[in-house]
Amino acid sequence: MSTTTVETSAETTGRDSATGPRKVRRRGESTPTARLASHGILILASLIALFPVAWLVFLSLGPDKDDYLHPGRIWGKMTFDNYTFVLQETKFFDWLQTTLIVTLGTTAIGVIISATTGYAVSRMRFPGYKKFMWILLVTQMFPVAVLMVPMYQILSELQLIDSYLGLILVYCTTTVPYCAWLMKGYFDTIPFEIDEAGRVDGLTPFGTFARLILPLAKPGLAVAAFYSFLTAFGEVAFASTFMLSDTKYTFAVGLQTFVSEHDAQRNLMAATAVLVAIPVSAFFYFVQKNLVTGLTAGGTKG
Repeated sequence: MSTTTVETSAETTGRDSATGPRKVRRRGESTPTARLASHGILILASLIALFPVAWLVFLSLGPDKDDYLHPGRIWGKMTFDNYTFVLQETKFFDWLQTTLIVTLGTTAIGVIISATTGYAVSRMRFPGYKKFMWILLVTQMFPVAVLMVPMYQILSELQLIDSYLGLILVYCTTTVPYCAWLMKGYFDTIPFEIDEAGRVDGLTPFGTFARLILPLAKPGLAVAAFYSFLTAFGEVAFASTFMLSDTKYTFAVGLQTFVSEHDAQRNLMAATAVLVAIPVSAFFYFVQKNLVTGLTAGGTKG
């Protein structure tokens, strides 16, 4: 029996030395098949996400307004005349001015009010602070059709119809409640010891907020700014109701001028939509590195 065991052990040792040591897969390390499948899924998802954008750019190169019905014909007659017409023959730059004023104004005012509101509710215990946040949430439950008439009457009495400030204030009523909830939740994740350290160093509550808390809240501020920007940038109902002059249309309202009851210039609409996407892409580029939270890690030593 001992001889057989020795021979079997020798044969096993010989096979192991011939084939080499078996590779042990580490924890979290995937197989080549799994990596290939995951990359394939990611590529497919990227193509699905990029297809509408590529299709819009492709349609914008068709010179005829009915080319969207026969997209195959665009290949032989691609042109940038649609972009030239939009930039030179329409009120594109007036729409751009209005859009930038309204969106940047909404973003700045909305983020300031939301940040101060969220910080106050997160750190201060005043009577009714819990009910206050729920009241903000309730304001989001009313549809636009219900709010349109009272808002129009209020703006009319304040003589803010067809003004940038009036539209900015209307948009802030939409963005501030949500962003206040967002910022309150983010401030809750910042250790309270930072506020105490600021008071020990002689800072006022506002100084603590401005010099210590806000730098740590950059990810939350970026998300709030991005939400406010997109809300003001793409809103149609309020802008088309409260802005009466065609030179004060936002991009979202200006796009509608290319489609009427008897005509639809979809090639010009597609070209304008491509141009409209540029400011949003630029804004996202500036804030995207702060959209990922987690900058408060290591903020205190415990």
